[in-house]
Amino acid sequence: MDVSSASLRVLCQIAESGSFTAAAAQLGYTQSAVSRQAIALERGVGATLFERRTDGVRLTRPGLTLLRHARTILESVDAAQRDLTDEAPRTELVRLGLVLSAGPVILPSALPLIARTAPWVRVSTREGTTPGLARALRTGSIDVAVLTSRPPHRPPDGESPRLHVTAVQDTELLVAASATGTFAGRTSVHVDELVDAPWIASPSSNAEPLLGVWPGLPGRAHVVHSGRDRLTKLHLVAGGAGVTTIPEGLSPVLPPGVIVLRVRGAPPEIRRVFVARLPGTATPAVTAVTEAIISTTRL
Repeated sequence: MDVSSASLRVLCQIAESGSFTAAAAQLGYTQSAVSRQAIALERGVGATLFERRTDGVRLTRPGLTLLRHARTILESVDAAQRDLTDEAPRTELVRLGLVLSAGPVILPSALPLIARTAPWVRVSTREGTTPGLARALRTGSIDVAVLTSRPPHRPPDGESPRLHVTAVQDTELLVAASATGTFAGRTSVHVDELVDAPWIASPSSNAEPLLGVWPGLPGRAHVVHSGRDRLTKLHLVAGGAGVTTIPEGLSPVLPPGVIVLRVRGAPPEIRRVFVARLPGTATPAVTAVTEAIISTTRL
């Protein structure tokens, strides 16, 4: 087997990004360069590593096997580089991924707790969706993630071995509306009243679900604004531009001018918050971060 560390980094990025184009953008390469690296890697190992599909790229079983080894190899290469340049870190970095709704609620409490209980741990964060962050865990670009699921609460991905998950909280989905708009002064709304409402949602694709629209809404939702930034969407709500969905846990950090409504006439939509990591024994640093998240989330 003849492979390079550069080709292994390309493998990891393709697995996380789900396409050659997205991987090229993240790595600063051209798409053709990434494609050449992928082809060379397949020739080097003598196996088909990538399944080219209309909706992107997925790793084959040999690809997933090599991916597990690639993470270990690249960690060793990075450690050797630090040792050779006397840049061994005094603290241990934990790369934490969070779904968009988790950061404003979890980080203000969890980070100070980590600083007190595990001062040798340094945390970096990134936001994403549950599918995207699950891919990032698989590729080794993050160490632990706060994800969400909806009933029947299946695993965050279908890959094997299963991710190690710890459920920390169930939260109800609510509708955020303008405090001076159609639903002013109310605490609930019937699902039928939401059929013609203007919705503010996140973009969707084959791999990422539409976020911000009530899941049990009869008929097709009328989406008037689309964006991933939660704060932007909530300020649009405050200005009367539309309504959006939020987990109940976000209620304490809503901007002025936004109210929350429970939905009547439909089953409650419950979202489970959980911490996920790769299977196996967690490092002390990952354990410290996980315990801090669980502790603050369950308060």
